[in-house]
Amino acid sequence: MNQTVILILAFAYLLGLLVGIIPGGNYAILGLGIILAIATALKQVYQQKQSRRVRIKQFIQQKQTRKDALTEPIEFADKIPKIPRPKLPFWVWLLAGIIAFLASIYLQIRTPQPATHDISQLIINSGNSQDLLITVRGEVTSIPRLTRSGRGQFWLQVHQVNEITNNNTPIAVSKDVSGLVYVTVPILKATGLYPGESIAITGSLYKPQPPSNPGGFDFQNYLAQQGSFTGLRGRYISHDDSQPSPWGLWKIRQRITRAQAQLLGVPKGSLLSAMVLGRLAVDLPYDIRDIFVQVGLAHILAASGFQVSFLLGVILSITQRFSPTVRFSLGLLTLLIYLGLTGISPSVLRATLMGLAVLIALLTQRQTKPLNVLLIVAILLLIANPTWIFDIGFQLSFLATLGLMVTVPALMERLNWMPPFFASLIAVPLSAMIWTLPLQLYFFKVLSPYSILVNIIASPLISIITLGGMASALCALLLPGLGSAIAQFLDYPILGLIEIAKYFSQLPGNSIAVGSISLIQLISLYSLVLAIWAYFTLINPESNLQFSRSKKGLIPIIFAVTLAVFIVILPSWYTKTLRFQATLLSTPQEPILVIEEKGQVTLINSGSQNTAKFAVLPFLNAQGINAINNAVATHSQLGLSIGWPLILENIPIQTFYDNPTPKKNYQATNEIILKALAQQKGNYVSLTVGQPIMLGSVELELLSAQPPVIQFKIGQNLWTLLGETSISQQQQLIQKLRSTQVLWWSGESLTPELLSLLRPKIAIASSNSIDPKTVETLNQQQTQIFWTGRDGSLRWTPTQGFETTLDFDQTDGSLL
Repeated sequence: MNQTVILILAFAYLLGLLVGIIPGGNYAILGLGIILAIATALKQVYQQKQSRRVRIKQFIQQKQTRKDALTEPIEFADKIPKIPRPKLPFWVWLLAGIIAFLASIYLQIRTPQPATHDISQLIINSGNSQDLLITVRGEVTSIPRLTRSGRGQFWLQVHQVNEITNNNTPIAVSKDVSGLVYVTVPILKATGLYPGESIAITGSLYKPQPPSNPGGFDFQNYLAQQGSFTGLRGRYISHDDSQPSPWGLWKIRQRITRAQAQLLGVPKGSLLSAMVLGRLAVDLPYDIRDIFVQVGLAHILAASGFQVSFLLGVILSITQRFSPTVRFSLGLLTLLIYLGLTGISPSVLRATLMGLAVLIALLTQRQTKPLNVLLIVAILLLIANPTWIFDIGFQLSFLATLGLMVTVPALMERLNWMPPFFASLIAVPLSAMIWTLPLQLYFFKVLSPYSILVNIIASPLISIITLGGMASALCALLLPGLGSAIAQFLDYPILGLIEIAKYFSQLPGNSIAVGSISLIQLISLYSLVLAIWAYFTLINPESNLQFSRSKKGLIPIIFAVTLAVFIVILPSWYTKTLRFQATLLSTPQEPILVIEEKGQVTLINSGSQNTAKFAVLPFLNAQGINAINNAVATHSQLGLSIGWPLILENIPIQTFYDNPTPKKNYQATNEIILKALAQQKGNYVSLTVGQPIMLGSVELELLSAQPPVIQFKIGQNLWTLLGETSISQQQQLIQKLRSTQVLWWSGESLTPELLSLLRPKIAIASSNSIDPKTVETLNQQQTQIFWTGRDGSLRWTPTQGFETTLDFDQTDGSLL
């Protein structure tokens, strides 16, 4: 079986996994294999007949006569040249189709599903997960970490439920269950927990939800990838403190991180540990992590090939005088220990297995082909866990490694006029970016324009810090004080790296939202990358290498880059120029609306900092919005809309319209907003009661500053936004209001008199629940009711009217 056949079968397995999530995809790929096999067989039969006829005709036309052919047919047949064997037999495609079919079936079998006794079944059976109070016993499987909300989080393998209470009524006692649970508790409750510890937790059980806003984080899918279908908000933890914690690699990891943070402190010590052991091994402050992600330095926070290569290189260097067997054993032991310290992740496993391939080649005294090794490692990992093919870390790790293998040599040839050290500073990050950028745009929808420059500038510091951090970690295993002293020598390099990241994160245009790109666009981008690589590598590589060194060699590259820009930008630009829609985001008790009209954007309210960070900004990125023309703050209490400074840090605002009522500055002041607007040369305008303003074609009028009431006309519909109002305030508002097509409020109780006056056709509550009496009155008026807690975000367009999240976002699922 030649190499081509092996490659076809390997890619058939990968393709089978990719189409495994498509209904009927397994049968389609099997049918494709059968069709290719039949077509290949028919082609081979036809070619054999044609070849035989041509060869017989050519032979007869030579000196031999027809009589020779008739009198000595055996000799005649022997003189006919043999028909060459086909390059790819038909059975190869048939076998490829079968392998792809079996791969898709294998994926379905290995995809985690809740078992019959899984703890998630309790949520389904209880009806209302919000009221489900539960006490469970299980085993901690991870070191607690700090969440963005300041709570401790860890994974719990549950075994037993001791008590279930729903609406203060016991419904089960001492029931055996199974499953992995995502647990969050107050941070002090999680302190001291360790893997393998048996504990009991009392808290509320909940079912993870899909994103309620376009561009939001899919928490449900994230847990499902970990094999978990349940979350638990813990209140109390019961465990036996008298028992000493057992030994484990987590203790070694803890010893290293504590030693490195002892003299460096936080965040410098945490950053050093993250660069050595990966961010999963240490709680790196989120503000530092976000800055590094924003400027394109997220890869240095993940344990990967660089650390593994360094460790393996050190071991092989100091054991040069030993036998291959000893070097292999020591290298393998080092890889296994590092894998245990960093935790099992696709990127670390990939680097470890490739390091193992190097050791095997050393032991057997044979050369390895890096591309073949990379493919074999990918297949092995996907056999062990086929669901990893949809893991973004797995995809980026292999694509970056592939880019380094196939692109760095070509770039180094192109940059041969530079010293090798400086050429590698450019070639390495550029190669990785070329192969990973399309996937990053597909998932994250944001481009970091300074990424290459930041990586070039920071590369020397990254190398120094990583090498010093490795030395510090090795010494900390024996003498923590020595490890701390070595780590302290890295104080200034770490500080310099942080300052570089902060500087570029504050530059204008540090991130560009490109919007959501489709699967077709993603495939087109990678087709361009493969075409350029094939052009300079496979198609007459020697002449093309000389051609690439000349200025004319830049022509195909410039053409490909230009075409890639058009593939990404043109569809988004065309859509923006025609788009007219209003999107009401799903936020509890925080009315937020984004109006997009032919490239002009209006944002009404920002919500809290968490709402701005996890709902508003992801939606704006998904829409490809890089500037806001008009922003409107309707709240009379600034503390209810303190997300504006965060939005201003990321997206410039041209004109800011504010509620004129004096703010209650118990949480924030508007000085930050005014300062940010001044830096952006934006305008600050205080709304005037009763004076309409035009925001594009949208007419907005402030009817009341306190309580805040705004009416605006979008298309042919009149919207009325009611802030939180008391019964007496509602009675006073009756004199100012008129009937409306759309009523938008917080879900609180509204008087029948007010509803009788407004008589809305559509009522929207930015809340998880609605007052029952208000619902009854609206139903009597035959009003269509939406609320964000049930329906998610809403989108209005002139042609389709209102659509819920599930209606207009269900086709945006990723196939990767």
